Amino acid sequence: MTDTAATAPAVPIIDDDAGWQRLHPATLALAIVKLGPRSLQFLPAVAVLGFTKNWAYIVPAIAAFLLISLLAAWFHWLRFRFRVGDDAVVIESGVLARQHRTIPFDRIQDVSIEQGLVSRALGIAKVGFETGAGGKENDASLDAIALDAAQALRTTIRAHRSDETPAPVAAADTPAAAPVAADRLLFAMTPRQLLVAGLFNFSLAALAVVGAGMQFFDGLLPFDFNVFNPMDWIDIAEDYGLDQWLLAHRWVAGVGAALSLLLIGFASGIATMLFANWNFRLTREPRTLRRTRGLTTRTDVAVPVKRVQAAILVTGWFRQRFGWHELRLQSLASDGEKERDHQVVPFAKLDAIDPVLAEVAIRRPDADQPWQQSHRIVALGPVIGAAGAAIGGGIALYLGNEVGWLGIVAAPVIGLIAVWAARFHRWADLGDQVAIRRGAWKPKTTLLPHASVQSVDLKSDFILRPLGLATLVFGVPGGSALGAHEIPAIPAATARDLRARILTARARP
Repeated sequence: MTDTAATAPAVPIIDDDAGWQRLHPATLALAIVKLGPRSLQFLPAVAVLGFTKNWAYIVPAIAAFLLISLLAAWFHWLRFRFRVGDDAVVIESGVLARQHRTIPFDRIQDVSIEQGLVSRALGIAKVGFETGAGGKENDASLDAIALDAAQALRTTIRAHRSDETPAPVAAADTPAAAPVAADRLLFAMTPRQLLVAGLFNFSLAALAVVGAGMQFFDGLLPFDFNVFNPMDWIDIAEDYGLDQWLLAHRWVAGVGAALSLLLIGFASGIATMLFANWNFRLTREPRTLRRTRGLTTRTDVAVPVKRVQAAILVTGWFRQRFGWHELRLQSLASDGEKERDHQVVPFAKLDAIDPVLAEVAIRRPDADQPWQQSHRIVALGPVIGAAGAAIGGGIALYLGNEVGWLGIVAAPVIGLIAVWAARFHRWADLGDQVAIRRGAWKPKTTLLPHASVQSVDLKSDFILRPLGLATLVFGVPGGSALGAHEIPAIPAATARDLRARILTARARP
């Protein structure tokens, strides 16, 4: 994206003949909705007025806050305008300092459409332009335009990049033609599939949230009950005259507490899956894979096929036994501010994932593919850490701190787990791509085409060198939230040979 100063004479704010458009008036309604979270920042000031007993100023202060916020939103809407030209989108914004932004169609890698609950009710959407220039601050968005206008704009840019005749873009406040239908459906999730996926998406984090919430609101609840404490189950049984029986069968209270933990964990996993992936659809368009999903917030994101750098298969130790996997694509176009990888298949068997991989020219290793294993020296770091924990625990005991027993007991467990996990550092050479496996609790397989590798670093140190080992670190464009791509502790001769072949493949036209 380019930020350039306007060279043409100044254009009046309202000039429909020049093709300038405003955001949908419903932008002001969205601003009112956003006041909810923003008002939390105003609460300390209200609390100070209450503590100082200046009650008469609380209502005027809240009214002033609302008025100023709405006026700011109105000025922002008034001073924001955009224009869709033949080959670029032009955006002008700013109340005090004006910013003129020109985004050529050729630089736009993705046009995403997002709708929250309020936006869906109002028939508007947020349109985001991603150029792959690096960093979300280099991209732009139209916070609220009519949904049909958003779809028409996406169709226009897609047609331009496909060298087709662009469709006319409707104004933000007028109807537009329906968007071009998706070419081919690759993957979809039914409510039943989402339910099964949620059961395997057991969340321990929800248990911590519930526990913290009950501790925080303990003084406000009309009863004293913790689902995690078996003794509280005994207190409930007392109301029904079953307390003595339950005391004689304490295991029942323990089972009840365990079941409550499982219920919360499974319920949170199901809710997370339903809200995030409701009506999940992955479709193949001429140049992109388009993903739409979401219950409350509906997102529409495209992954340019030519910008896919690697595929990442993720599973879990338990769901792997049932054949369930998740597929992510590492791309030069990021998937929002929190994720750098695109989740294109949240939960499926491998036979449903293979067609998606075929669309990006990446394949999985065959069942009889031989895998090479990293040296067990990869466990040295955690083993040294475990030894340090044991020594620290011993020192603590010597100083009279009983907590030291924790380090002494945990040290051998950590060491054994590290040695066991080293077995899962494996890799395979597939000719034109490399497959890397690692992880025991959450196995991950990275499928890395040679053509995607920008650099290959061969590293060795005072530990690996005497053993004739080296580590290969692959430089791949496009961030990955799942860590760097590397093959640790393999024979140095093998590492040099693989490095040379990858660099040779990169040098070919």
